[in-house]
Amino acid sequence: MKRNTSVRGLYIGIAVILLWSLSLAWNLWRPLDFASPLTYLMILVQTHLFTGLFITAHDAMHGSVHPNLKINNALGRICTTLFIFNSYQTLRPKHYEHHRFVGTDKDPDFHKGSAGFWPWYYSFLREYISWKQLLLAAITFNVAAIWISQPHLILYWVVPSLLSTLQLFYFGTYVPHMGEHDPDNVHKAHTLSRNHVWAFLSCYFFGYHYEHHDAPAMPWWRLWETKEGR
Repeated sequence: MKRNTSVRGLYIGIAVILLWSLSLAWNLWRPLDFASPLTYLMILVQTHLFTGLFITAHDAMHGSVHPNLKINNALGRICTTLFIFNSYQTLRPKHYEHHRFVGTDKDPDFHKGSAGFWPWYYSFLREYISWKQLLLAAITFNVAAIWISQPHLILYWVVPSLLSTLQLFYFGTYVPHMGEHDPDNVHKAHTLSRNHVWAFLSCYFFGYHYEHHDAPAMPWWRLWETKEGR
């Protein structure tokens, strides 16, 4: 795949990591108030930033973060690790298979009973979550709980990470690839109607999914340009 020649992706990736870190730190240490709408708003913000970590790692898989492959992959590994100890080395080849064999039995993101949301989501989680990842998450939670209250950890670390998998699956896999596709649709992907604000809020422009498959090296922050060009 053609790789990105700009270093801007590195700065944007670092910004996503910093925003995620600062938001998490602020939420974990501020007083918890279940009566405040801010509590629930920040769960959604943290969910969106978790999704940003994964999208940044996804861009790294396509070589779109930095032209230097070592720097590109290093940032990808950092983002997947922060996303509840995912493995960059495991995710990258599976994602390549998704692009190469999209909508077939060789596609790791495809589910034979794809008409059902929950069976497909369960299959998606089984494909990408490992026992090692869960073990590391459990250890981290229990060690962090020495200094941070468990309700804080659950609300701002555990819940947003789970909601993020739902966000990524729904907008990045289920909606784009569900159902029948026109025989001329080589990418077997639907695409979101042009609405750049909603496209960003829903999943960092990955609702423009046909465009992503058509130009996989295009970083998330430029996908709207691809949509404009169609």
